Amino acid sequence: MFVPKEELIKQFDKKVSVIQADVEGYKAEGKKIFSTSSFQTNSVPLLHIISLIAPETPIYFLNTGYHFPETLKFRDSLVKSLDLNLQSIGSAIPKNQQKDAQGRLLFTSNPDRCCHINKIAPLDSVLASYDIWINGIRGAQSSVRASFRKEEQAPMGVKRYHPMLDWTTKMVHDYIRIFDLPRHPLEGQGYLSIGCQPCTHKINHNAMLDNRDGRWAGMNKTECGLHTQLVNK
Repeated sequence: MFVPKEELIKQFDKKVSVIQADVEGYKAEGKKIFSTSSFQTNSVPLLHIISLIAPETPIYFLNTGYHFPETLKFRDSLVKSLDLNLQSIGSAIPKNQQKDAQGRLLFTSNPDRCCHINKIAPLDSVLASYDIWINGIRGAQSSVRASFRKEEQAPMGVKRYHPMLDWTTKMVHDYIRIFDLPRHPLEGQGYLSIGCQPCTHKINHNAMLDNRDGRWAGMNKTECGLHTQLVNK
């Protein structure tokens, strides 16, 4: 169904107003707020909204050392155009020590351990320093994420806030189109869920089950742990 641009803008303005009210409520309670981002196309609406309503919010990027060069360039471009408060963090364990007993890099033999070292552990000090985690997961992305509520508890007493939980994929792309925002350059090449380069593959449209298809192909794995280990459900 076609929706005029003016009507879409009104709908998104209402969404943004709710998010702004929530964030201002947290601030009024004296809560310290941070966000994280993987800087994919799906990340763009929330990053844009944060730049409008709370531009001082630290945006933590988990630099695993395995990202596509295109992701890093896209990140830097968004940080500059939206004037984001980027904070890059990573593992304290060097890559040459991230190997199994056979000397293989962990992403080839134990991706769960690799994700823990490069994504979960680096957030420990961040979680210890904040109260509210603005997190951009959407229920439409996977069955795991569909089970989440708008607010969930995370470790160390942190509250996860999911302002995009009810946004559909169409809403994400409508928002990007309406506000003339950029897309990750690899999206046009068939990469719809983009993470670390070794564990990201082009989408098989005939086999696609949800928005996470294309990650950890053949490994019986769909989540890195940020949204399974760092939530107390």
